[in-house]
Amino acid sequence: MMIHNIGGAFEKEFGLRAIAIARTVAQMHDVQNTVGTKQGFKTIQPIAERIRLATDVDYIVIYDMNGVRYSHPSESKIGTVSADMLKNVASSQHEYISKALGVQGFSIRAFVPIMNSDATKQVGIINVGILSPKWYILVGSYKLDIFLSLLWGVGIGLIGSILIARHIKRQTLNLEPYQIARIVHERSAIMQAMDVGILATDEIGNITFINRLARQYTHYFSNNGTLKNIFKNTWLAEEKIVNNDNYRPLLMHDQMYLVRTFPIRINDKNAGYLIMITNRQEAHILAEQLTGVKALVDTLRAQHHESLNRLHSIAGLIQLNRNEDALSLIIDEITDEETIVQNLRDKIHDYSIQGLLLGKHSRAKELGIDLTLDDDSYLLDFMTGFSTGDMITIIGNLIDNAMEACLTKETRDVNILVQGDQHFLFIEVQDSGIGIEGNPNKIFDYGYSTKKQDGHGIGLALIKKIVEFNKGKISVTSEVNIGTTITVQAGEEI
Repeated sequence: MMIHNIGGAFEKEFGLRAIAIARTVAQMHDVQNTVGTKQGFKTIQPIAERIRLATDVDYIVIYDMNGVRYSHPSESKIGTVSADMLKNVASSQHEYISKALGVQGFSIRAFVPIMNSDATKQVGIINVGILSPKWYILVGSYKLDIFLSLLWGVGIGLIGSILIARHIKRQTLNLEPYQIARIVHERSAIMQAMDVGILATDEIGNITFINRLARQYTHYFSNNGTLKNIFKNTWLAEEKIVNNDNYRPLLMHDQMYLVRTFPIRINDKNAGYLIMITNRQEAHILAEQLTGVKALVDTLRAQHHESLNRLHSIAGLIQLNRNEDALSLIIDEITDEETIVQNLRDKIHDYSIQGLLLGKHSRAKELGIDLTLDDDSYLLDFMTGFSTGDMITIIGNLIDNAMEACLTKETRDVNILVQGDQHFLFIEVQDSGIGIEGNPNKIFDYGYSTKKQDGHGIGLALIKKIVEFNKGKISVTSEVNIGTTITVQAGEEI
């Protein structure tokens, strides 16, 4: 690059020098007056050679307007015609500089028109040429400068490389490139292998990572995009993402998902967002198992508590020699439990819902709540579209809310009416609780709760999503200090 720049500078300087010499020769009267005459070369050749030797140029060639040479370094060519010169631009009273390849290498040529003494007519052309120096000559002439420049460049480059390397080391936590590559590959493999959909974005919502399950759930297979592109027409595209430890329902492509969102902060600055997506059907399979276990535990705990009370009562009666009363108490308790279980078996044909209602009944009894299943209840089958997990979620949450509403009241009554088969579903839960002040429909808003503990305000919002997803409707009526009734309807009976 340096040799090229030096060569270019030399060529420019040679061009200016050649055209200056050509202009000087073109202004000489002897040249102007004799070019084009029969014996003009006798005058012009000595002048041209004298100037060529004095100025150290390689050649000076003078032509008349017919292309006849009147001077040339090789005298054998004097008087000969140059066919190319007839096409020369200088023949049109224009001067210029050009570069041409000759026998001895590249030369810088200057062409200047020769005018007569009155400057009214062009009588000839002068061509002054200087050979360009070869690269090895330039290297030899400037080897010290080149060496110093290279030495200086190497020094600056070395210092810059050290500073950049230190900066990169700090930015990469002193990890080597192969270590960084391994961490990236390992973490990507872990994210891809997880059984939840995972998306990561930058601070303005552009997708920076999306694993295979997230692509499958969102039907988005591009590597570029934004949250609004992927989750259009959903709350995730419209709301500002905040830290949300609880799952929120998200309806997407006719499928219900559960979503958790987390802002990503680095050095106390927002660096993006993490979104975790779970298939609700898969979550409900696990929920069904967990709910069954939880219901069994609640039932056993409540029955254990009641059994202790009964045993204490029976033991006291026996100690008082009231054996008949003790026997009557035992028979009454056994009869009551058998009646409840048989009633559930007759009206509810699904074992999961039977277990749920039995567990809720035991829990209500422990809390002093009269929980009754309406005599008109029957559940022959689940309506098409509702899974076991859906039914457990709906009934379980409605009963829990109803019982919690009654805890501060003296009269604690909760009544459940469940009716349904493959074609319709009707659920009504009434309580004698504290009721709802203001607009009762606000209980279906995500995050709304009268309780201060974390994790509340989700159940009823989830129920509403499930019901509406199956083209049903949910309604509520309430009176303060009198009670609340929540009704779910879906299918043919709407």
